[in-house]
Amino acid sequence: MPTLLLVRHGRTTANTAGVLAGWTPGVRLDEHGEQQAAALATRLAPLPLAAVVTSPLERCRQTAEALGAVPGPDGPRPAAVVEDRLGEVRYGDWTGRELKSLAREPLWKTVQAHPSAAVFPGADGEGLAAMQHRAVAAVREHDARVAAEHGEDAVWVAVTHGDVIKALLADALGMHLDLFQRLTADPCSVSVVRYAPLRPFVLRTNDSGGDLAGFAPRRRGRRRAARTAPSSDAVVGGGAGA
Repeated sequence: MPTLLLVRHGRTTANTAGVLAGWTPGVRLDEHGEQQAAALATRLAPLPLAAVVTSPLERCRQTAEALGAVPGPDGPRPAAVVEDRLGEVRYGDWTGRELKSLAREPLWKTVQAHPSAAVFPGADGEGLAAMQHRAVAAVREHDARVAAEHGEDAVWVAVTHGDVIKALLADALGMHLDLFQRLTADPCSVSVVRYAPLRPFVLRTNDSGGDLAGFAPRRRGRRRAARTAPSSDAVVGGGAGA
């Protein structure tokens, strides 16, 4: 079961302005966001990344490019693959509006308390449930591809957006989408998931500064690998950790 690092893009000009960017073109990292992405690239340096997959939006592609600028232990990083299904929620008519204004809309309460029923207004508005469905399908397909091409110990990165990461974590945790507002995904945070055959394992959430070197694949001989094959079973008592 490969290790998936879910990375939110760095801070943007829209974040600091309190504006819901959505799919607005031209929203890029601000200076602090660029620093966040560079720092994350350094944190990821000990990990051999089998793949980097990114949302098509500029802020995610910038973050992915920053991650690719720092070589890993095995040399240069793989080129980022763009995946539309990891793009931001299509907020429809809410796109580009200030959050403080949106908080007065009746739909805001639905987004907060019953997000599975929230569908954003306008011709291109999307439901949060539809977003979760496409994002989960995307990461599971890429995870299966990474496993087939690079092995079960591979590590890969998906660079995407806050609500998308929260929806992916809710699915991995077996939480109803209506509870996903209890989760947080800060700019350039890392959340870690492994998709085992029986269940996903959530290993870390919203990490903005911890050591990630422990997620590097372990080098071991064939006999040891056979004895410690990936399992869907949870370790009773919690185990010894990485």
